Amino acid sequence: MTMAGRSEALGASVLVLNRHYVAVHVVGVRRAFGLLLSELAEVVHDENGSFANYDFEGWREISELRVLDKKPHDDWIKAVHFEIQVPRVLRLLFYDRMPRPTVRLSRHAVFARDGGQCQYCGRRFPTNQLSLDHVIPRSRGGMSTWENMVCACVKCNVKKGGRTPREARMKLVNRPVRPRHNPLLVLKLQNPKYASWRIWIGDAVQAEADRAAQADHASAASIEPPTSDYEEESLKTA
Repeated sequence: MTMAGRSEALGASVLVLNRHYVAVHVVGVRRAFGLLLSELAEVVHDENGSFANYDFEGWREISELRVLDKKPHDDWIKAVHFEIQVPRVLRLLFYDRMPRPTVRLSRHAVFARDGGQCQYCGRRFPTNQLSLDHVIPRSRGGMSTWENMVCACVKCNVKKGGRTPREARMKLVNRPVRPRHNPLLVLKLQNPKYASWRIWIGDAVQAEADRAAQADHASAASIEPPTSDYEEESLKTA
């Protein structure tokens, strides 16, 4: 396994269910294997439409049988004496709590909600080339809320400065709103490697992920290069 492949595998995500098989969290690969090795969780694996549960040793044995038949979207970690597949779903053995109904506001959640698309020029950028913009600047009393924060490229953020979109003559691609579901989860579901999550996270989240994927294709075909002048638009805030 190359270093790039190992890094990609360690960067994958694992869906965590509570003891009653309700999705409660998403964790990284290191955390997932830590839970397995500590005997706090077990793997829940989809095997041709039915589900089987494995502890760490059982999952290692299954991985040894599957190592010669790797699928394109599988992730694998190579240890000193064996290779083990990264599980997609874990079940906590002693955790009964239900997930929180609120969607937590964070930098990466805003980026995910906006699909990595600058909300001023319409172009998509990698995360390290994006910034957060307060539509109504904080210097004008703008709050750090879902309805007042958008994803912006550095160039557009600098151009807008401490002004409102109307003052900067810049048009928003979409009006910012509070998402109904976790945007990071919706974004993950657009990736084929997390197809096994769909049965656990509900039809509503999956439908939103499908709509987001369709919107991505539509916007990619319709976005034109940004011009030096922007159509004026006001933004009403609550």
